[in-house]
Amino acid sequence: MLDAEDVRRIALSLPDTTEKVAWNMPTFRVAGKMFATVPEDETSIAVRCPKEERDELAMAEPRKFWIADHEAGFAWVRVRLVALEDEAELHDILADSWRQAAPPRLLDAHPELGLPAAD
Repeated sequence: MLDAEDVRRIALSLPDTTEKVAWNMPTFRVAGKMFATVPEDETSIAVRCPKEERDELAMAEPRKFWIADHEAGFAWVRVRLVALEDEAELHDILADSWRQAAPPRLLDAHPELGLPAAD
């Protein structure tokens, strides 16, 4: 089962990522902009996700994704770590959130972090 240490290891492997404690929890930032958090109970993560997509995700896979009440007005979605298939899926989710926060110079410098391969 995936845990907070897996999140930390994968998030910090992404270019220009740093960890900073905020709101008493680890947050991960690219070029100073937050793209992931590990809430207190460490059983889930919050990541950036356009509102239209996150609503679809939460409806299509409610066991995996949900929208926390206090984040409903923002472009963030929660992900249950226990529901993820493997590290590759966690990496794809974190990389997608990273791309949404990363400045263009980093996106251009790291094309290998492009969109995940279609199944």
